[in-house]
Amino acid sequence: MKFPSRQKQDAGLPGTTGTLRVDRRTGTLIRRLKPGDIAVIDHLDLDRANAEALLDRGVVAVVNASPFISGRYPNLGPELLARSGVVLVDNVGAEAFDRLREGVEARIHEGQVLVRDEPVVTGAQLTAEEIGSMMEDARSGLATQLQSFTHNTTEFLRREQDLLLHGEGAPDLGIKLDGRPVVVVVRGYDYREDLRRIKGYIREQRPVLVGVDAGADALLEAGHRPDIVVVGEAGLAPTNRGSDRAAVSDKALRGAKEVVVHSDRTGRALGADRLDRLGIRAQNFSASGTSEDVALLLADHGGASLIVSVGTHATLTEFLDRQRSGLASTFLTRLRVGPKLVDAKGVPHLYSGRVRPWHLLAVVLAGVLALAVAVAATPVGQEWWDAVQAWFADVTDWFQGLFT
Repeated sequence: MKFPSRQKQDAGLPGTTGTLRVDRRTGTLIRRLKPGDIAVIDHLDLDRANAEALLDRGVVAVVNASPFISGRYPNLGPELLARSGVVLVDNVGAEAFDRLREGVEARIHEGQVLVRDEPVVTGAQLTAEEIGSMMEDARSGLATQLQSFTHNTTEFLRREQDLLLHGEGAPDLGIKLDGRPVVVVVRGYDYREDLRRIKGYIREQRPVLVGVDAGADALLEAGHRPDIVVVGEAGLAPTNRGSDRAAVSDKALRGAKEVVVHSDRTGRALGADRLDRLGIRAQNFSASGTSEDVALLLADHGGASLIVSVGTHATLTEFLDRQRSGLASTFLTRLRVGPKLVDAKGVPHLYSGRVRPWHLLAVVLAGVLALAVAVAATPVGQEWWDAVQAWFADVTDWFQGLFT
């Protein structure tokens, strides 16, 4: 896949220019970014989700006070940005937040951030090849991360064994799931491509559509109405203040047939008062872990015949890339759901579409035509053909005689 270059140059001056946007918190900064900006962040091991958010905002460069890749594990964000043509300046140091000012025009050239053509901070300007090499080296750090991941998985199993083994705490929905396919959509990795891949499957099989947080809006964008919205703390944040990639819109909440609030084990969910203001009655699902796990467990508890996941975590690298211990729940949830779960990327290989009546008619006509050609090649077939021609000539003469 080719990405257009995002670099912007002043006439006669080498490098990339843009307006500086400065914030140590990447999530907060993302909401202020505009196309052509230079993002100044402090994000160790930039993950893919934040990298995608930066791309969506149209940044031309990212200046990081910390290393983009520390070597602990192969995080996916820097590679995505580099392939998209975004300039990356690595490890410029914390002093960048004292020296770089919000809203100032700057130029980046050979790792230097220049304001009025004076170098202010300097780091390493990474190329795609250098990032690839760093990713290979980082894979050696997976062993330590796996040990931590294993510990977190054990702790989650201890806390949630009744939910995982017996479905305890899962609400009973008004929508029938038993024996029906379910599609669970998260606004995560490659969700747009995943939805395009299964467009025919959704049209023909009419599965129950479950949107997780902003995944409900992803369904609306693709032309589908979510049947169920599973919403957690991130999704309940007001859309004018919350993360653009996580918060669910009022339209999606109002349009759903069922809304399920993912709360913690105390039954609390920050932002749930938003549903009260919208007049939406929601059911509660108290569980630790992620909202996408809750959606998968909800479908499994309801007796879904098949669960197709869109935009969810599918590989170990993706689990680690999110840098969240709670993602151990994702691993165990997939073990619980087991053979019911299919990633959307695999659906086109497993599902070729429903056989329609015109498909059968086309096959029958092709068979009849092939049989007619084979018979016509024999002496008997030639006699039949001559008889048919003679009968057709008689009918034609009779028809013409009616008008003469």
